[in-house]
Amino acid sequence: MAEYLSSHPAIYMPTKDMHFFGADLQFGRRFYRRDLQAYLAEYSRWNGQGRAGDASVWYLFSRTAAGEIKAFNSDSSIIIMLREPVEMLYSLYHQLRYDANEHLPTFEAALAAENDRQAGQRLCRGAYFSQGLAYRGIARYTEQVRRYFDTFGRDRVRVVTYDELAASAHETYRGTLEFLGVDTTHQPESFRVINGNKSVRSRMLRGILTDPCLRSSAISAARRMGRRAFILLRRMEARLWALNTRWTKRPPLDPRLRAQLEKEFAPEVERLSILLGRDLTYWSQEQEPIANGSRADGIHQQRSVRIRLNSDELSEPRTLT
Repeated sequence: MAEYLSSHPAIYMPTKDMHFFGADLQFGRRFYRRDLQAYLAEYSRWNGQGRAGDASVWYLFSRTAAGEIKAFNSDSSIIIMLREPVEMLYSLYHQLRYDANEHLPTFEAALAAENDRQAGQRLCRGAYFSQGLAYRGIARYTEQVRRYFDTFGRDRVRVVTYDELAASAHETYRGTLEFLGVDTTHQPESFRVINGNKSVRSRMLRGILTDPCLRSSAISAARRMGRRAFILLRRMEARLWALNTRWTKRPPLDPRLRAQLEKEFAPEVERLSILLGRDLTYWSQEQEPIANGSRADGIHQQRSVRIRLNSDELSEPRTLT
């Protein structure tokens, strides 16, 4: 969505995943913009567009980011995209394996190690964000979404599901433009898959790129040399990662593990459905996964599942369709 929005003439989108907000997010030495001057410098090419955005994936998980964003700009509009929890976690595991934050060889092993990781154990040398290894907590969407509703109000928060984008990209994109108050007739040249599943060609090169000592020295040196050197270093790193990337199909998730996790997350999905006033309980039913970010027509169709609405959960009556 960030890529699609960046093509709109009335929207300016700088570098993705700057993670300036979220003081509780404990990142290692990476190219995240945690300094105000450096963060604002990322908007130096803004050319009067009516909207400017910041697309950073861990703002939803953060307990403090919503309040920090509100303090920075109380008129912010929030877009939250949610993916079915099991597919999201399986995709996240492979992403973290790719960039060396995760080293355990199977998704099942990574899930079993969550308690150890939270205690600071069983982390690999290349790990830069141990909080991202608390997999189940990342998929507890209800509390995270409610935090943004409470901070900004429902009218300033748009919640989109990955299913909707995959099944009807044009309509989902148009609805997002309408939410942002910009020209809704604009469409990207294509809604191609932006970030499919990937793996590394050379573990040795990845080890060099993620080595904490080397990264710390390089980033410190670049900062002393100024912004241009920092940007050059970041571009060089991005180029090396691109050369070392192989786009591959993600192996299928063990059906037994999928069923186990879908059952585990069913109460959470029901709570989220009530909060949003939308029936997402099909996420907890046996379904065909969306492979590698490809579209699947009709996958978001609502199912005839009854949910008991608790008046304490909603500020106003809402209908699940």
